[in-house]
Formats: sequence, structure tokens, C-alpha cells
Amino acid sequence: MSFNGISGAINEPGQIPWEIVLLYFILALFFVFYYGKKTGGLKAFSTLDLVYIGIGAAFSVAWEFFIGRYIGKFLPNSPFIDVGFWGRLVIIFIVAALVRKVGAGMLTLLIFNLLSDIFYYGFGGEPMFTIYESLTYGLFIDLMIAATGGKIFGIGVTPKNGGSSLQRANLISRYLAIVEGGILGLLWAIPDPIFYSGFFGPFIYAYAPNWAHIVFDLFAFIPADIVFGIIAGLLALRIVRAVGQ
Repeated sequence: MSFNGISGAINEPGQIPWEIVLLYFILALFFVFYYGKKTGGLKAFSTLDLVYIGIGAAFSVAWEFFIGRYIGKFLPNSPFIDVGFWGRLVIIFIVAALVRKVGAGMLTLLIFNLLSDIFYYGFGGEPMFTIYESLTYGLFIDLMIAATGGKIFGIGVTPKNGGSSLQRANLISRYLAIVEGGILGLLWAIPDPIFYSGFFGPFIYAYAPNWAHIVFDLFAFIPADIVFGIIAGLLALRIVRAVGQ
């Protein structure tokens, strides 16, 4: 018995126990509702924020599934190279920097999934893919926005000692963009191998995960995702300044 192409398999050999995954998503939803109530939820977003989120989500779909895949045809077929995913990472990090409100990451990933279903995948397997992507990739960005008090990638940070040197402030911002971009890049390398290949793939399609392949993918994704996370952080900082925020 299945629903919308979802087998609902929870006892495949090697599959991450469903209790652990359920606990993660319960905690994720608790964070979503807690911060939504604290910050006003969707009402906290301005029209311009929603425009940034909509354009960013749409451009991410265009890049990942069409432009990135076309460019990928000219590159070696390797798990170390994923032009489409790297483009999505950079675009969504920039959107997060322009909006800088908790929920921007999850809302952008939610729209990204909706558009990718319409223009590329179809809706088979939903809503699992939307839940998975919004509460992993999107949530990681929102956690960083919350942890930095809305000053993600060093945007708006001033020296604590009261120094007003523009050069010093810029240096601190660049340092934070590198660190936070690298951390987010590392976090973005985890969901596909661990959450998808270790649980959601087997849950939806009923197969036993291959942990040797999962571990290989994890270490294949981490280096480049950290590098592109750093690039995205620095690029987001520059773009936000260019638009005068």
C-alpha cells in the first residue's frame, strides 16, 4: 500500500530509525512555530522580501534544472561536481542575506520545491520532498539568521569596542561572511547523503540504503559545498551593500 508514490517503508535494512527522523522534524517544527509566533510569521515579511524570495526560488529552479544541467554536460560526471546544486546554494544564500528574517530560508525552499514539481519533477512523492528540503536546507539558513540576530554574513555588524573605522567594520563583516558561509556550506552537504539517501529515499521507494555510498557522497560533497558557501557569503555581503541595505 502506498500514497502518491510513497511506499512508507520504515524497516529497510540500514535505514535510519524513523524515531530519530521524527524527533528531528518535531524539533524543527517547534522552532518554526516558536519563531513564527515570536516574530510575526509571514506578516513580518515585507512585499519586497516576498519579491526577493519569489525571484530567488524561481531563478534557483531555472539554474539547477536547466542552466546548471546544461553546463554540467561539458564537465566530468563526478559526485564531486554539481554545478546545479552549487548555483542553488549561492542564489538562496543571497536571498537570505537580502531578507535576513527567520523563515526566509524555509519559505524560499518551499517555493523552490513547488516550482521544481511544476516545471521538472511532477508531484509524485509529495509532500515528503517539500518537508525534507524546507526543514533541512531552509531551516539551516533560518537557524543562522536567528543565531546572528538577523546579521547573517556580517551584514550590519559593527565593532563592539565602539570603533567607527569603516575599514575595520568591513574586515569583520568579511570574516563573518567567510565563517558563516563555510558553516552553512558544510550543513548543506549533509541532507542529501544522510536524510535523503539514509531515510527519505528508502521511505518513499522502499529500498535498503547503501551506507558505503552514503559516506562516500558525504565526504565528496563537503569540500566544494564549503568553498561555495564561502563564495556565496562574500557575494551576498557585496550584493546587499550594492543595493544599499
